[in-house]
Amino acid sequence: MTDIAQLEPKAVWEHFQTLCDIPRPSKHEEQVRDYMKGWAELRGLETIVDQVGNLIIRKPATLGYEDRAGVVLQGHLDMVCQANSGTEHDFFKDPIRPVLKDGWLVAENTTLGADNGIGVALGMAVLSGDDVAHGPVEVLLTLDEEAGMGGALGLETGLLQGQYLINIDTEEWGEFYMGCAGGVDVNVTREYAAEAVPAGFQTASLTIKGLKGGHSGADIHLGRGNANKLLIRLIRELEAETDLRLASLKGGTARNALSREAFAVVAYPAADAAKVAAKLDAFQALMRFELAGVDEGVVVLSEAAAAADVLARADQTAILSALHAAPHGVKRMSQRVEGVVETSNNLGVVTVADGKVFANLMVRSLLDSGTWMLAREVESLFKLAAFKVEMEGGYPGWAPNPQSKLLALFKDVYRQEFGGEAEVQVIHAGLECGILGSKYPNLDMVSFGPNIRGAHAPGERVEVESVDKAWQLLQAVLKAIPKR
Repeated sequence: MTDIAQLEPKAVWEHFQTLCDIPRPSKHEEQVRDYMKGWAELRGLETIVDQVGNLIIRKPATLGYEDRAGVVLQGHLDMVCQANSGTEHDFFKDPIRPVLKDGWLVAENTTLGADNGIGVALGMAVLSGDDVAHGPVEVLLTLDEEAGMGGALGLETGLLQGQYLINIDTEEWGEFYMGCAGGVDVNVTREYAAEAVPAGFQTASLTIKGLKGGHSGADIHLGRGNANKLLIRLIRELEAETDLRLASLKGGTARNALSREAFAVVAYPAADAAKVAAKLDAFQALMRFELAGVDEGVVVLSEAAAAADVLARADQTAILSALHAAPHGVKRMSQRVEGVVETSNNLGVVTVADGKVFANLMVRSLLDSGTWMLAREVESLFKLAAFKVEMEGGYPGWAPNPQSKLLALFKDVYRQEFGGEAEVQVIHAGLECGILGSKYPNLDMVSFGPNIRGAHAPGERVEVESVDKAWQLLQAVLKAIPKR
């Protein structure tokens, strides 16, 4: 275990240590929010908690910078909670305990929460002392970003006073973001009838594991495996070779993470056991071939398992057909921004158990029309199989503004501080900037951050040196903010 607070810059890492110590799953950020609020009030800073629980902390300008334009530093308090199977970690009680490896701070078997704990820590570091020159500063800490953007969607209008907003929630150092995807969750549900396991059948578990997972937006173009889709594909192929019956299925744990593991319990004629075993071996070999270079560590396992009943045959056919046909991955590349995904979908969570089916599909697009086009296609597909379909948590994208004054300032300061040119990007992920811009349309916004790898998956890590650089850049930008 690494003593995070001893890393440099201490002003940043001390706050990240706090964020590792206090559990903060989405929709359960009250403890860490209240800690930050109390910390700020002890230092005489103004705090506001809005109607949905977002925290705003205000700090006056430092001496000589009173005439500068106000800046909002923004991050989200919650984190994606993922752990490798077999890892005992209660995200509601246990602290995150990362280690330092080769210049990276790593949570080996869980998510780290650098997304977006590092952004929060950088904002809090600005509030910590008087050694950072800046005009009026507000730190906006939102809730529930990872599970539906609830904090940003519920943010009250008329609270923020700043002219510029710096979102510290991207994961490539040396890149500045001026646009992002919007999205919507498509939740589908259905009931099914069950019947007894047929006579002469044996029951077994099927497991897909060993996949890398990752962020369902930022990593969707990499072609990594989705355990949900692979397991459903395997079951459909087994149906063609034996009288396979499904008892239950569970895959994925987060709507915005690529599913790394999926599990099913099935039944099939005992006489076909050897045929099934051979099919599993062949399927594993095929998946490693298909996913070579991106997810060749995929593992297919089967073990003895008990089941009292299976899905009625007609329901099994309808349910598996819809899930098998459900889109996953890149739908369309942008024709406006070269090399950027425009529209995609992630089949993030699937559960088939106790007479009910639930699946979450997260649709993203740089174009709001693209979001709804694909969401309606998903809706049409599942309605054909008698599913109930609900759209939830829709949020707008952030339209790029190449003429942004704040973006120009970031590029100039980066050139002065580090030499060379920063890259300007549009990200296929759901930053809160789109929502914040819809509520505060006059805000000029830029997003940046340090190097983070594996966000939303166990093994998430952040490069320590890039955090130091991000801190250097943030201080220099705040100092360079122009007069009102």
